Amino acid sequence: MFYNKIEYKMASALKNLSTYDEANLASGEEMKFGIVVADWNAEITHALYEGCYDTLVKHGVDPDNIHIIQVPGTFELPVGARLLIKSKTPDAVICIGCVIKGETSHNEYINNAVAMGLTQLGLTSGIPCIFGVLTPNDEQQAKDRAGGKYGNKGVEAAVTAIRMVALDKETSERKQKIGFN
Repeated sequence: MFYNKIEYKMASALKNLSTYDEANLASGEEMKFGIVVADWNAEITHALYEGCYDTLVKHGVDPDNIHIIQVPGTFELPVGARLLIKSKTPDAVICIGCVIKGETSHNEYINNAVAMGLTQLGLTSGIPCIFGVLTPNDEQQAKDRAGGKYGNKGVEAAVTAIRMVALDKETSERKQKIGFN
């Protein structure tokens, strides 16, 4: 199924991040993933990682086809993703981090740089790089999205990765012909 009509609500407060339609998710049996986890805010990022990993395995991904590396912080996620792409050639890389706003605007610089870096890497490599980064205003908001009352963004990142790999495989199989063939 190339296109589904889906109702989207962007705010986490309106949606549990761990809720998705399992029946419409492709099997991950033949898929290979990289997961890059930031150590900064480890209590949060490791909870996100667990949700991500468990979701991949739940949907048929062989644990031997899941390659994990840790990087010091969220800012290092794009480089970690690039290293995984070069060394393990995954179908997609899931990048997990958490940048809590705090008292300064450091979060804006880090979040923008990571988003742009992962976007650029995904476009140039052809490998989907999933932005599984929490950008909360405080620690409680992060906990609420790392297995708390709003679910686990790691689950959402895993589902996104499976969907993107399935989309890539589906569109690659379509033969586009020009002319009289």
